[in-house]
Amino acid sequence: MGEEPGTVGAPVAGPKDPEQIRDEIEATRRELGDTVEALAAKTDVKAHMRRRVERTLASLPNPAVLGAAAVGAVVVGLVAWRLIRR
Repeated sequence: MGEEPGTVGAPVAGPKDPEQIRDEIEATRRELGDTVEALAAKTDVKAHMRRRVERTLASLPNPAVLGAAAVGAVVVGLVAWRLIRR
């Protein structure tokens, strides 16, 4: 009691040099910028999906073989379709 509002728990220090205040403001701006970047990265759905696809592709035995198998399946499907249409 008897203390002014806003001074409870405040560090006791002498007057600050204007240059010191500028440095503190700049440090706070950098910190805020880093926080905003971190939050933006967490909400970037496209980036999360890209990373998930990359991880999935990396976990496959050989993506080139799977791609070739997919192309082969499409070719076989087209040939079968043409034969059925005749």
